[in-house]
Amino acid sequence: MKAKQNPVLDYRKKDRKKKIRTVWQLVILLFVGILVYQGAFDTQQYEQPDRSQWHNEKGFIALSYFGVGRSGTPKLIDKELLDEHLQALRKQGYVTISQQDILDFYQKKRPLPEKALFLAFEDGRNDSHLFAQPLLEKYNYKATALTYANKMGNSDNKFLQPKDLLGMQKNGFWELGSNGYRLTYINIFDRDGQFIGIKDENELSVKTNIEYYNHYLMDFLRDSNMIPVEDRTQMEARITQDYRLMKDIYTEQLGFVPQVYMIMHANTLYQGMNRLVSDVNDANIRQLFAMHFNREGNAYNTSEDNLYNLTRVQAAPYWYTNHLLMKIQKDTKQKVKFVLGDEQHAAKWERMGGAEEFRENSIVLTSPPGGSGMLYLRDSEQYPDLRVITKLEGNVVGRQAIYLRYDRKKDSFIRLLLENNEVKLEEKQAGGKLVELAKVPLSEIQWKPEDLAYDKATVYNKAQTEQGAPKEDPGYPINIQHTRQLEITLSKKHLTVSVDKKVVIDSQETTLDSGGLALESRYSEQNKKDDIYDAVFTDMSVVALADGTSSTETVLFRSEYAGWDKVVYTSKKAVSAVIDWVIETF
Repeated sequence: MKAKQNPVLDYRKKDRKKKIRTVWQLVILLFVGILVYQGAFDTQQYEQPDRSQWHNEKGFIALSYFGVGRSGTPKLIDKELLDEHLQALRKQGYVTISQQDILDFYQKKRPLPEKALFLAFEDGRNDSHLFAQPLLEKYNYKATALTYANKMGNSDNKFLQPKDLLGMQKNGFWELGSNGYRLTYINIFDRDGQFIGIKDENELSVKTNIEYYNHYLMDFLRDSNMIPVEDRTQMEARITQDYRLMKDIYTEQLGFVPQVYMIMHANTLYQGMNRLVSDVNDANIRQLFAMHFNREGNAYNTSEDNLYNLTRVQAAPYWYTNHLLMKIQKDTKQKVKFVLGDEQHAAKWERMGGAEEFRENSIVLTSPPGGSGMLYLRDSEQYPDLRVITKLEGNVVGRQAIYLRYDRKKDSFIRLLLENNEVKLEEKQAGGKLVELAKVPLSEIQWKPEDLAYDKATVYNKAQTEQGAPKEDPGYPINIQHTRQLEITLSKKHLTVSVDKKVVIDSQETTLDSGGLALESRYSEQNKKDDIYDAVFTDMSVVALADGTSSTETVLFRSEYAGWDKVVYTSKKAVSAVIDWVIETF
């Protein structure tokens, strides 16, 4: 009998593994090489617009992105989603404008294009340039790349270096701007009220335990009692030194200081901060820069605005295209045409509020600002007994809901909510009050501390720091997405709900017996900055159950892939996941 070979000595198996690993590495290197080549050897030139056709004397929108990645993260927008954003803006008629166009608009009263867009990418990331460059060429869009001065010449490959920045300007698609000299936090307190003091960004990458802080240019340096440890002269010298260092580095490394400044953090200067601190910032900014996007949160700038108090909206990585368009519509008060997607799927639904996009195997339902987005499945009122299977993939903070036996005239329904990682079952009878039938907290969601939506910079006092963090858990970060597999069966008078294949509501009795099916999205008040929400229903299947009049089930709607389409979709996801893993690992 032949002895079984020791797997450690199985050189053929080892060789096969080496060959497979080598092939994958070559594929990744080829992929990255193509991207690098495209970024390093751009030959396409930006085509200047015909400014003689511009007649807009009212204003423009400004849009920025923190960063762009191959795949989306809570901080970086997926390059494919960025493509969809820019494509939609192009179809709306938006034309990008340059920094000089803005200066001419305010200083010389020269008009802008009817729909004018100032586009920027913040933080000076290498990947932002790598993935945005082909899209700027595709749509003939111009953008501003903003950097931190102290990242220049430090050999950190994550950030664009002077040689990169100077090269980016040659083809006309890029201009340069600044986010400041450094990203440093001061007057920091943790969640227990303990004083930490001052830390650079790289010393504070995990911020889950931080409750209060401010940015380096936004306040006096203070002690644990919030008493200034520097006088006015020292504060002014410290802040002025930051601007001087910024000027010296840009002048030395680039040969000039960029015209555009977007301060960190936004919405503080002129808005309640210490007047002495505000004054010294303002004086330095006006001396060094030609314009300042001081505010964030509103996209629209009018002709009545000030060059040193402009505003932009920083699009979040989780914003689907209609979310961005909804925000622009809100800020500009101008109607937009929302993206619809698959028209055959769309024909099966009636919009009751918001905007819907049927993309591949998903329905993305975007709420209107401060309201509910709703879709009603046409003719579903004929089938009171249903089985609904779907994945809910929107942000954890927000509402994704399915209405069953929904009578729109009587305003009666059974409603299942997934909201802030909790399932709720509610019922409303005609003319009655909303009644909660069940409430089930779901298993805790794991998220990376470095993905925290960090936005606690503020002016605060000693009493606030002593109290520490609020006693109640503030919940999940607003930028965290998660997938829950949902299955609902409603038959006769009983409803059963499973989440991730686990029954969480079993044979709940209901009194309603008629009505159709609807979907809903709604923002959470926990998200103070954004009152628009994207509910995402993926691989949805709505099936009418067999009853006394029919012995077979009837498919009312299905968006999930089947057959060869499913094989292709699954394969693409698997390859994409491997590429992401290799990039992160090697």
